[in-house]
Amino acid sequence: MRLTIIEPLGVEKEQLLKLAEEKLGSRVEITYCDTRVTDTETLVLRAQDADILAFSNLPFKKEVLERCPKLKMISVAFTGVDHVAMDYCRERGILVCNCAGYSNTAVSELVFGLALSLYRRIIPCNEAVRREKDKTGLVGLELEGKKFGVVGMGAIGSRTAMLAKAFGCEVYGYNRSPKRPEGVKMTDLDTLLSLCDIVSLHVPLNDGTRGLIDAGKLALMKPDALLINTARGPVVDSRALADALREGRLGGAAVDVFETEPPIAADHPLLNCPNLIATPHVAFATKEALFKRAVIVFENVARFLEGSPQNVVE
Repeated sequence: MRLTIIEPLGVEKEQLLKLAEEKLGSRVEITYCDTRVTDTETLVLRAQDADILAFSNLPFKKEVLERCPKLKMISVAFTGVDHVAMDYCRERGILVCNCAGYSNTAVSELVFGLALSLYRRIIPCNEAVRREKDKTGLVGLELEGKKFGVVGMGAIGSRTAMLAKAFGCEVYGYNRSPKRPEGVKMTDLDTLLSLCDIVSLHVPLNDGTRGLIDAGKLALMKPDALLINTARGPVVDSRALADALREGRLGGAAVDVFETEPPIAADHPLLNCPNLIATPHVAFATKEALFKRAVIVFENVARFLEGSPQNVVE
């Protein structure tokens, strides 16, 4: 079996290959690509002889996959797989496994870094000090006692809810399938949006969630509320969010994800909005999370080779 690691996975090459050897031994021949490319021809050149592929959020379309005749399994070093041509994989019988759970801590912690940055106006405070100014106009808010809404109560959403409780928030949750997490008041989406001071999104991207937070949903939110998106960019209508921020109909927003992967064009509607913090899809990116992810990537491959695959995406 030939395993091709088609892009760097955020762990030093020597450490990554040592980990692969520990998990897989001599059962696979490994090819490691130390650059990230996105053009079809180079991807085909790298992947065409592989039985198994490993990559993170690199877009992998049908036109690449159909030119990989030996491919049997993909170990996606990511939670979501919306960047993979899953219909074609199902048609061809290519097994796809993900790394669910590796970034639960990383993503949920960034949510509160962003919330605190907005509430305590950390970025404007930093600028004030550097411009020889004081705290005038920079009085912030506390998380304690605020209504905190979590949209999507999966693993990351549940951990976010737990942290919100630790901060002393009153926590509300919405999930498409029934859940009864302890200490979380489950409700419908419209009620959550209208009640909560802070709303954090944690849903996958699919036909049911694309454009979930549109102009109508934003209109339900309090004029001083915060919206935090560390899920997927297309879950939110960016133009509608930009309009709400510019018109003062929303207190602030923090966005880690966009319609495409960064770099984001300077004319993106959100990038010139007031009270918005933008980060370049870093929620998952901590040293600890990336190492956990690498471990799961190779454990997925090992379990596939043993005939008992794990983390299979249906």
